[in-house]
Formats: sequence, C-alpha cells, structure tokens
Amino acid sequence: MEKRSSTAGVPTAPRMSEDPAQLVPELAEVSAALFRATGNGSVPRSTIGLVQLRAGQIVGSTYLTVLHTGFLRKAGEPEERITSVASWWDSPYFTAAERAALALVEAVLQPSPGGERVPDELYARAAAHYGGKALATLMFVIGQVGFFIPVALVAKPVPGRSFSEPWS
Repeated sequence: MEKRSSTAGVPTAPRMSEDPAQLVPELAEVSAALFRATGNGSVPRSTIGLVQLRAGQIVGSTYLTVLHTGFLRKAGEPEERITSVASWWDSPYFTAAERAALALVEAVLQPSPGGERVPDELYARAAAHYGGKALATLMFVIGQVGFFIPVALVAKPVPGRSFSEPWS
C-alpha cells in the first residue's frame, strides 16, 4: 500500500469530480431512511457520533474523521472525549455502554485473525447495555457509516467541507 508523503500537497478537490448523490439520485431516499432509522432515539446521539468517528478512524478516512469530529464538537462533546476515541479502551472518558459500542464497531470493521469478528462475549457485553431496539439500532449505525465508507475512500470528498456540499 502506497502511503502519501507528509510533504505532499493537500487535496483541494475531491478525487471524483461529480457528486455521487447527483449521479445516483435514488441515494437520497436510502440515505434519509438510514438517518431516520438510526435517529429513533434508542441510542444516545453522542454514542452514535462516537461510533461513527471510530469507524472513520478505523478505515483511515480523513473525510469521515473530520466530519464526525465536527458533528461531535457542534453537539457539545468535550474535547477529551473526542480526541480519546482513537484510544478509547484506556480512556477514562467513556461509559461502559459506550465502550461496548466502540468495541462492537471495531469488531465489525476490523478483520479478526482469531476467528469470529463479533464473539458471543462481545455480543453479551453490548446486549447488557442496550435493549433489543437499541442493539438493532447500533447495528444499523455501524451499517450506516459502512454504507458511506466507499464514498469517502473512492470519491475522496475534501475533508472539512460541509457534509451537504463536499463537491462544491
């Protein structure tokens, strides 16, 4: 895998010149349905944001990392919580429920050399903190960010631009 030099120029335009949502307008319905499903109130909005930020970090997407960091800041999350998402397992800033959610997103998005990605123990830990609807919602939160990972990695919108206008 070729790594970018730290002295390379910062991209000022997305890799893909056309907005994928304009090329495939049917995406708007899917996206809206995902946001409605994950915003049903069964999982705290802060937990959703933390999971989405961790997903962006795991897949190495600056766009997603900057986007979700910005959303968390706008929602009033303390800087210590935001910056320690990358090392959540030894950070004092997260609840047991948030730790279970962060462990779940890591398990789903990272290969497991030892076998099953989501072992029974992890499922039980998450289920101890989240009822049926909340656990299902948390799965869909991971799926929602997973749905947008290819856009972030293939089309490469410019980090820091508005969520609705990365192609302008």
